[in-house]
Amino acid sequence: MKKCNCFCSIIPPDMVDNLKKNGVDVGKGMANADRGFRMRRKLKIASMGAIQPLVGNANRIVYDCQHTTNRQLALVRNEGAAASVDVSVNNAYDFAGKVREFYRTVLGWNSIDNNGLDIILNVHYSKKYNNAFWDGSQMTFGDGDGVIFVDFTKSLDVAGHEMSHGVVQYTANLTYSGQPGALNEHYADAMGIAIKQYALGQTAQTSDWLVGADIMGPQLQGMAIRSMKAPGTAYNHPLLGRDPQPDNMANLYTGAADNRGVHINSGIPNKVFYLVSIGITTVSATKLWFETLKVLKPMTNFKGFKTAIKKMAKKMVNAGKLPATTIGIVDSAFATVGL
Repeated sequence: MKKCNCFCSIIPPDMVDNLKKNGVDVGKGMANADRGFRMRRKLKIASMGAIQPLVGNANRIVYDCQHTTNRQLALVRNEGAAASVDVSVNNAYDFAGKVREFYRTVLGWNSIDNNGLDIILNVHYSKKYNNAFWDGSQMTFGDGDGVIFVDFTKSLDVAGHEMSHGVVQYTANLTYSGQPGALNEHYADAMGIAIKQYALGQTAQTSDWLVGADIMGPQLQGMAIRSMKAPGTAYNHPLLGRDPQPDNMANLYTGAADNRGVHINSGIPNKVFYLVSIGITTVSATKLWFETLKVLKPMTNFKGFKTAIKKMAKKMVNAGKLPATTIGIVDSAFATVGL
């Protein structure tokens, strides 16, 4: 198993902090999950041999945490099994299938690791837990509190986002800090929104480009966690604060919070992806982004990302895999955000 550079949750720290200040329980289980993950990762890395593992079947395996912080507690649905009476179980299972299908059919990638890794999904984590996360080996979904957030299994782009952190882990493994970390978050957003568009038959023009809109509770209707079309506008609410994402390098966040801005500054490459998708379709943009991901290094920054995208765009245009207009559209998109 490839070592993970991050413990990635869909709700960003600034939002969590604002909720805490306003007396909203954001879940107490993440620290335990993080510690447990690090111990499992240490044991797995220590036991890894030089032999390449056999190609797996990318099976979906769903567990019910039964409102505890114990994961893989009760097996409730396995690959090919009949639907459950539990909607959360079925959502997790079905959405994982859509993510798996997108990577396989659109990008030619086999599960999360391109080697048929089984997809482990945990639902009903803790009590009224307001988050979902990928920990380097499995997915975990909270139920939400029903007021601020609803069941996190209800959002396909959330599932796509978090599972895509796993794909990043097995490709560039972008370091989860500063600009490389913002690129890590960006790739999860880009793949999550592309998966949602593909599954719903949407286009770049008809998509809302909102990440997490489906998990916003009654008090936050019409808002989202992020907007890729218009970074900085996803939410503005007394409980959440104001969306801090910039859409231009002129407003790049340079502080220490949020692992030096991994969720905040992802708005800049998110805007680039949106603009390129409008120009050449989201599917074509996703193919360009994914092929570029395979050649990025863990410490790639925004300028290195721009160079890599432009180089890959020329290569794919010359090979007839992207329209000739791609190069100009890519140049224009990066210029728009000040890169």
